[in-house]
Amino acid sequence: MEKVPGEMEIERRERSEELSETERKAVQDTWARVYANCEDVGVAILVRFFVNFPSAKQYFSQFQHLEEPLEMEQSPQLRKHALRVMGALNTVVENLHDPDKVSSVLALVGKAHALKHKVEPVYFKILSGVILEVIAEECANDFPSETQRAWSKLRTVIYSHVTAAYKEVGWVQQLPTTNISHAALF
Repeated sequence: MEKVPGEMEIERRERSEELSETERKAVQDTWARVYANCEDVGVAILVRFFVNFPSAKQYFSQFQHLEEPLEMEQSPQLRKHALRVMGALNTVVENLHDPDKVSSVLALVGKAHALKHKVEPVYFKILSGVILEVIAEECANDFPSETQRAWSKLRTVIYSHVTAAYKEVGWVQQLPTTNISHAALF
């Protein structure tokens, strides 16, 4: 996002976040196919996230000891969290026509993760990238570049709303700092 002082920054950010009707439909159509297999896709997302970014497990006492992907896949706690992640995403996708609802849902997620769970916000950017990877694989036969761009735009919407919630609650980076490669963020 380009930094513009004052109200222009907010206005420009909101304009850049809006998905067109065509983009909303592409995201919702893709999501319907993915969400039909909600639990398995959610578990695949979290397992890939924790395998590729094991430092993220520090926030999950109930399964931070799990090392092997098969162990993670079979964990009832991980499966439960996968369903929560997929449920939140489903609420966002179903309400893309209602920016206030999307903002409200993502503000709740952001505030809970900042205040209660103390999760560094960078993990949302990383997780959203993993989500896009898994969705692209799940829809490999029908995931044209326009749909990919729509999902990338939604990723930006999600991250900007979540980080706005962190800022709203006065988030200060927690110590110790995490060691995440710059490449993982893009």
